[in-house]
Amino acid sequence: MQMQLYEILRRPLITEKATELQEDSRYVFEVGRKATKPQIKQVVEQMFKVNVVKVNVITLPGKTRRVGRGQITGSRWKKAIVSLKPGQKINLFEGV
Repeated sequence: MQMQLYEILRRPLITEKATELQEDSRYVFEVGRKATKPQIKQVVEQMFKVNVVKVNVITLPGKTRRVGRGQITGSRWKKAIVSLKPGQKINLFEGV
């Protein structure tokens, strides 16, 4: 069964660190938990018409929150740091 594009690449992450990484042609995205590195590379190349050199994937634990006297843990999520060829960029945040 093949995953849909939005199940692989969910949204770009806009953080201070992610913004600094964009200067080195590296972009950060939230991805689906079942997404693999080759799938992420293929989707980014297809959607943004760029050449991906490397994909790093990190699975992050959910946050623990207090609810009354107990604690609950949010769901885990996955992010990918995508490195492009030097000189290429994704025009997501131009003029922001």
